Amino acid sequence: MSDFTLNILGCGSATPTPAHNPSSQVIDYRGNLFMIDCGEGAQCMMRRMRLQFSRLGHIFISHLHGDHCLGLPGLLSTLALHEKRGCVTVHLPAEGIGIMRSIADYFCRETPFEIKFIPIKGAGGVIYESASLTVEAFPLYHRVPCYGFVFREKPKQRHLRGDMVRFYNIPVSSLHGIKSGDDYITPDGTVIANARLTTPADPSRSYAYCSDTAFDTRVAEAVRGVDVLYHEATYHSSMAAQARERGHSTAAEAARIALLAGVKRLVIGHYSKRYTDVGVLVSDACANFNEVIPASEGLRIDI
Repeated sequence: MSDFTLNILGCGSATPTPAHNPSSQVIDYRGNLFMIDCGEGAQCMMRRMRLQFSRLGHIFISHLHGDHCLGLPGLLSTLALHEKRGCVTVHLPAEGIGIMRSIADYFCRETPFEIKFIPIKGAGGVIYESASLTVEAFPLYHRVPCYGFVFREKPKQRHLRGDMVRFYNIPVSSLHGIKSGDDYITPDGTVIANARLTTPADPSRSYAYCSDTAFDTRVAEAVRGVDVLYHEATYHSSMAAQARERGHSTAAEAARIALLAGVKRLVIGHYSKRYTDVGVLVSDACANFNEVIPASEGLRIDI
């Protein structure tokens, strides 16, 4: 199994249906869980997909519409009942900090873990960073302040060639630098090129999430070149006028963003309740882009 996996918990739009929950996803990166949006039913799907509550450390809320955040109080309460320790950090638009903190203070008064609310402001930027991963926020174009998120692996180290390490009797103290791209200088001053000592690093992977947004080419710039793009596709292109009026995109527009951004795979979701068969949305997207995956609850995608 991949160590960078997307888990779909919900991919419907504002109204839950028998087929779809409101928006929520979980990224499993090297055993650490990152939730993106938390619509109602998110914690139930975590159980069904056997995603461990104890491994959840960061939650990213795109905007303060109920279908993207009303599952959060219940999830935090459940984490407290499971006696989660440490800290849960909730990243969300600055406008929602006050109300979300008030809700948490009322319903989650005695949690055994700390709850931090971190505001996302302005143009966003890097809002999370570890030794191997960054998460960037960028503006989307909806009816309220809204952000998308890009998960990017940092550049990886090159692979050592064991035969060359042994041949030149390279000391352990020099190996880290060589993996980072340094040449090796022997005791007699001979320079051994890094290309002789290593093989290329594995490619870094990336995933972008675009929740509610009208079509805008600035989104394509923000997600340029990612391996997998999730982009809302609330409506068929026959409803383009309604999509624009409500701050949403059609499936065809989601595919245009994928094409402009040069991404490898497109995942569509946030389906309007009017579509009982999302095949019409897939066909709409495939007119502009070939690699289209329809989101569904319980779906796992290796990045």
